[in-house]
Amino acid sequence: MRAHTLGALLCLALTQTPAEAASKQVRIAYVEWADAVVATNILKLALEEKGYEVKTIPLAAAAMWQAVATGDADASVAAWLPVTQGAYYEKLKNRLELIGPNVTGAKIGWAVPASSPLNSIEDLKTKAGDVGGQVIGIDPGAGIMKSSEAAIKAYGLPVKLVDGSDATMTSALKDAVRQKKDIVVTAWTPHWMFARYELKYLADPKKAFGEDESVNTLARKDLKDDMPEVYAILQKFKLSVKDEEAVMAANEERGAKPAETAAKWIANNRATVDGWIK
Repeated sequence: MRAHTLGALLCLALTQTPAEAASKQVRIAYVEWADAVVATNILKLALEEKGYEVKTIPLAAAAMWQAVATGDADASVAAWLPVTQGAYYEKLKNRLELIGPNVTGAKIGWAVPASSPLNSIEDLKTKAGDVGGQVIGIDPGAGIMKSSEAAIKAYGLPVKLVDGSDATMTSALKDAVRQKKDIVVTAWTPHWMFARYELKYLADPKKAFGEDESVNTLARKDLKDDMPEVYAILQKFKLSVKDEEAVMAANEERGAKPAETAAKWIANNRATVDGWIK
């Protein structure tokens, strides 16, 4: 009888309740930008090493912030501040926790081929015709697009901001570089295009795009109490611009899979990852 009772107790101890099982599930929201894909996949694999089941949720920027604020997502490592996604932070800062930067030295603005005679946004006042009177942009709701519209007004430029996506923007850049034509694109660092092409940012004397940006980690309220180990890993999670751009460039190779390039980076940076999770 005693052996039977002991066995039952052991079974009970080894069997997770639904609540306990759920406590090992982590939901990470992100925007499908090249840098966020890299960071999110690396973090996913790191958390899986600690036994967590990780679900990654691709969303538009506004929805990403909202998901963390409502608790539909536990965290995100794709929050650009203070300018790019600053409006979302101001709206939702009391409903989520800003853990802090995971990438520093980030930047947004307009970029051109390094060989371009354009050096400043102001140059477009008189040389807009050299780039077809266009600035090639990305998703219409993105923070950099709002900053770009503000820049056009601030500088009084005779250019049109063309919306699209990260993919259409980089495709236009690739074609222009191949044909040795000038082009202006919305740009941010880290991004793989800076690892692949010789580019330069246009000077922004009016600071329409602000100063340097950082990419930040967000957490839902109470994550620290509910999942202290996950919270501690999020606090320590950091990447360099150089590392992100190298993995982003690898992801652009034919047949590349973000999970595999993330795994390769982890294997080559074992000490860094161990510093997050141990």
